[in-house]
Amino acid sequence: MNKILKEKIREAYTSVLPISVIVLVASVVLVPMPTGTILMFIVGAALLIVGMGFFTLGADMAMMPMGEGIGIQLTKTTKLVLTLVISFFMGVIITIAEPDLQVLAAQVPSVPPVTLILTIALGVGLFLSLAILRILFKIRLSILLLIFYGVVFGVTLFTPVNFIPVAFDSGGVTTGPITVPFILAMGVGVASIRSDKDSQDDSFGLVALCSIGPILAVLILGMFFKPTGAEVGAFAIPSVETTRDVIEHFAIEFPEYTKDVFLALAAIVVFFIIFQVVSRRYQKHQLGRIFIGFLYTFIGLVVFLTGVNVGFIPVGHFLGEQLGASPYKWILVPLGILIGYFIVAAEPAVHVLNKQVEEISRGTIPQKAMKRGLSIGMAAALAITMVRILLGIPIMWILIPGYAFALILTFFVPRIFTGIAFDSGGVCSGPMTSTFLLPLAMGVCQGVGGNLMTDAFGIVAMVAMTPLIVIQIMGLLYGHKIKTATKLAEEQVMDTTGAGEIVEYRVEDSSDDKQ
Repeated sequence: MNKILKEKIREAYTSVLPISVIVLVASVVLVPMPTGTILMFIVGAALLIVGMGFFTLGADMAMMPMGEGIGIQLTKTTKLVLTLVISFFMGVIITIAEPDLQVLAAQVPSVPPVTLILTIALGVGLFLSLAILRILFKIRLSILLLIFYGVVFGVTLFTPVNFIPVAFDSGGVTTGPITVPFILAMGVGVASIRSDKDSQDDSFGLVALCSIGPILAVLILGMFFKPTGAEVGAFAIPSVETTRDVIEHFAIEFPEYTKDVFLALAAIVVFFIIFQVVSRRYQKHQLGRIFIGFLYTFIGLVVFLTGVNVGFIPVGHFLGEQLGASPYKWILVPLGILIGYFIVAAEPAVHVLNKQVEEISRGTIPQKAMKRGLSIGMAAALAITMVRILLGIPIMWILIPGYAFALILTFFVPRIFTGIAFDSGGVCSGPMTSTFLLPLAMGVCQGVGGNLMTDAFGIVAMVAMTPLIVIQIMGLLYGHKIKTATKLAEEQVMDTTGAGEIVEYRVEDSSDDKQ
């Protein structure tokens, strides 16, 4: 076990190192930072590495087997209503447990955090039930995406403009490190019961639908709260002068995150115990492994969240504000591309998705290709966000054509890529986005004198949108590659056997995957 843990921490180190180097170089070359602030960032990065190592191991041991087991068990019951009710409550519980959501709710000034979290949780619960129905009744994901994104953009016409970016950000942050491993595994479990040729493709898409629920729920909430005119309080950089101050800041926050993560995971553990008592699905040795996995997850999340919240938020905000107020503010665009390309590797849920994709596709879609595609998508998201803040471009001018293009692509790419792509949009917008990129955007917005509600919020929405377009384009190239290889193989067979000889030839073609 120690060997696996060391390997996970080593992977986390290689993922976090590039973004740490970029920030340190920027602090020397572009924006000189207070020594205490940069020291907090270094300590935060170290905690992030250790926390991510523990968390990814814990997710492998606990969250994924649990999600897959519940998914399989749900399909065995003949009572559809019971399946939907369990899915709904599971969606609500894991959303309330999601740490990203706590971070976002604390930064939205117009709605009480509890109200916002419960609204988003209800949205996830309803759409998780819908996602299970989709797999059971073999409904095409692209059709549902087309319908519900149509409804979402229709509802925006009745929602105050200031609230729209927060709503789309809610959809992104909801699918974080706790929800993603569980929901992905649940999809695999439900789809595994089916034996038809599309079951593998339908393993994905749960995260995609669960991202729409919060958007719709928060847009409807915005109609009642009338948040126009709400103000965001100015962010204050913590005063840190000595190394003792650094340690004290982390020590003060550590118990708070320990309590939050304990309460979040406790709700899931209680649900799992009830599930086990009723279904008796797991053997003793499996239960032991799952509970050890929960312990790793708990340690990982506490250390990870303490590191990013205490160490990364001040640096992100300071960097953005100073560059936004400088005469060289346009350097934020290339800097954003650089940060976006490398920061996606530091999102813990991304590793879970990449691994799942490689396993389900049996190596056809390697982790390396997924990582490169997501990095390009994140780089594009940061570039668009920086240009949008600097020029004050309304977010709907980008979201409407972006999602329209993404939805059109779903009718041309292999079916499995549609689910993976829309899942990846939610997976990329994890804790690194809410604790570093959102403060960065808020800092830039304050630096240029923009509107925080309409300009800074919305960065998560961009991070959730662009990867799904890039992954689908990757799917188009993949389909073209398969067709070319098939055609070449056919020509080689014809050359070998002669044109007049009848040959039985069979190659799995991607056209079967098309919708």
